[in-house]
Amino acid sequence: MASKRNRPINLPAPYLKRIWLDPTRIANRDAYPFCLPLLQDDFELGFDRAITIIAGENGTGKSTLLEGIAVLAGFNEAGGAKGYITVDHSDARETMGGQLSTALRASWLPKITGGGWFFRAESFFSVARYLDAAGSPYADFLSHSHGEGFLRFFEERCQRQGIFIFDEPESALSPARQIEFLKLMRRMEKIGHCQIIMATHSPMLMAYPNATLLRLTKYGLEPVTVKDTDHYKVMREFCDDPAGFVEAVIEE
Repeated sequence: MASKRNRPINLPAPYLKRIWLDPTRIANRDAYPFCLPLLQDDFELGFDRAITIIAGENGTGKSTLLEGIAVLAGFNEAGGAKGYITVDHSDARETMGGQLSTALRASWLPKITGGGWFFRAESFFSVARYLDAAGSPYADFLSHSHGEGFLRFFEERCQRQGIFIFDEPESALSPARQIEFLKLMRRMEKIGHCQIIMATHSPMLMAYPNATLLRLTKYGLEPVTVKDTDHYKVMREFCDDPAGFVEAVIEE
């Protein structure tokens, strides 16, 4: 019989309602990640929809923020499920998320203690290798191509109740496979008990309807439409004139 701790909760996502920074927990303001412009003393981030998507350039702190949220939610900062410590993450481990989590506070309604996954593209194959070796009947991720392995993993793991944190899931997905991932997101949304927090560079994923889309810059987080993101503007210019666009940018 399932313990009370692990019983499904009959409330819809989102479960993580808000995170905020507690400046009193920061020992060194000049050290990374607390020197990021994003992390001012009044930093907070609310989640009022089941799906929150964060866009932004490299170096703005997207991955560090997701790692901090993941550790705060009970995941290992290198990726995986809650309590997942059996995988060798020696080549993928980060420490910034754990440091950030020590200065973050969270509001849950209710607190989800089981389920969910923290997906990091860098550590996916160490996770998949463990699952294959463990003999999961739904595993066999590494016998597929990179993108197929990703999708098989998402299909098998990401429709259970919990919080799912995706850091650039498009990294191994072709445009056609990104469409399949969008369909999976829709199924997760319809189930009603999956909260998704995702960072992406893909305009296609940013365009998911009913999601909260935020742009992360050196000035912080702000709501944005897909068409107002730099990612979309660059891709639009490219699609309008591929050869001319490439010629222009490589000559700059």
